[in-house]
Amino acid sequence: MAGFGRRPRRPAREAPELEGPADPAADPESVARTICLNLLSVRARTRAELATELTRREVDDEVAATVLDRLEEVRLLDDSAFAEQWVDSRHRHRGLGKRALSQELRHKGVETEVANAALDELDPEAERSKAAELVRKRLPSLDRVEPPVAARRLVGMLARKGYGAGLAYEVVKTEMAARGAEIEAETDLEGDDEVAAGRR
Repeated sequence: MAGFGRRPRRPAREAPELEGPADPAADPESVARTICLNLLSVRARTRAELATELTRREVDDEVAATVLDRLEEVRLLDDSAFAEQWVDSRHRHRGLGKRALSQELRHKGVETEVANAALDELDPEAERSKAAELVRKRLPSLDRVEPPVAARRLVGMLARKGYGAGLAYEVVKTEMAARGAEIEAETDLEGDDEVAAGRR
């Protein structure tokens, strides 16, 4: 017990060695690059997302632009690749249609031309197939609902997922017919609140 509490503290010897100055302001590009790489190590990001984060961290605009340009040069930052991967993943796993995907890409700062190029890669038949899959999953829960009402709900669901009204109606009509439920020709889906909500 004689030496208890008197052992020398060793944090200085155990601390990891860091390259470069301790003051971030002395090497702003290094700081900005580290911020970006840390974010990219979690998931892919768009240039706009990284730029927003650098601004939030009070990184100088010119420094941010230099670092982001360099990341694009070495292909660690690629909005086109990001958009293609985003469209593929969100369509396959979340069942989102083109309209919803376009809104998401715009929200992430992807340029319209780049977003449209990625959306054009989405096969129309694949989009139709995914819409039909969503309807088939929902149909059993609507067995006791009148066909016109069920149709409105299903079309509204697809509209909220980003599918166009024409495609949504056609898919719903086909899938309901396959289960023996017919939608009357005069059924009006255009003015339905759920459908309108999905378009916004």
